[in-house]
Amino acid sequence: MKKLLAVILAAMLMLTLVACGDNGDNTPDTNGDDSNAVVDSDNTNEGGETAAVMTHDEYVAAAVDTAVTVETYVQAKQSWWENQATVYAQSEDGAYFLYNMACTEEDYAKLTPGTKIRVSGFKSEWSGEVEIIDATFEIIDGNYVAEATDVTSLLGTDELIDHQNEFVSFKGMTVEASKDADGNDVAFLYNDDGSGEDGNDLYFNVSLNGQTYTFTVESYLCDNTTDVYTAVKNLKIGDKIDLEGFLYWYNGVNPHITSVTAAN
Repeated sequence: MKKLLAVILAAMLMLTLVACGDNGDNTPDTNGDDSNAVVDSDNTNEGGETAAVMTHDEYVAAAVDTAVTVETYVQAKQSWWENQATVYAQSEDGAYFLYNMACTEEDYAKLTPGTKIRVSGFKSEWSGEVEIIDATFEIIDGNYVAEATDVTSLLGTDELIDHQNEFVSFKGMTVEASKDADGNDVAFLYNDDGSGEDGNDLYFNVSLNGQTYTFTVESYLCDNTTDVYTAVKNLKIGDKIDLEGFLYWYNGVNPHITSVTAAN
């Protein structure tokens, strides 16, 4: 909110300067009300100028805590509450995680997979996950739904993070044991330490080429009524599986899985 206040103050100063100079410029109205998710298309930066839409490469190169504007497409919605939405989004050149973006409940219903949006906010990082926060958006013309990119061969490499937040797949993974609170080998845990119950996040271990990774079914994204939640609850240690999901990051790779099937 401190960043948002700085933007508002900068815009108000620009309005004052324009009025004094009487040069006829039209400066966008920035009233600081982030309860409306759909904003004017003339997005402005802290200098009061129109914010240029970034390519994904430009977004990646931007410093953390700087203002960013991107055009992208909704792929999945994780949650909505208190006029804030968390969304997985992807374009042809890369993906974004939009965290607690200003959004009314009415507009949230419009964010179906493939919907194109222009998003303005601030680049942030939390435990390795790069995301856009304090954002507003508008729906614009266009539609795109990404196919899952097979990143199985990139597990354990430095190149994997280049696909952060993308819709990806993993092939031929082996379910490995996790330890429950009593020290027993189990195929999955409720929460990362086994302290939860049905309806909480599911954590499970899978391996490839001798390396083990922890994957997650995020309960806000896929709750206990979904096929993937049921599939993970039915896993057995040693099962060979294929998976799809979003390449989330939390102190290392921690995909949010949306589909689990038996490996071919």
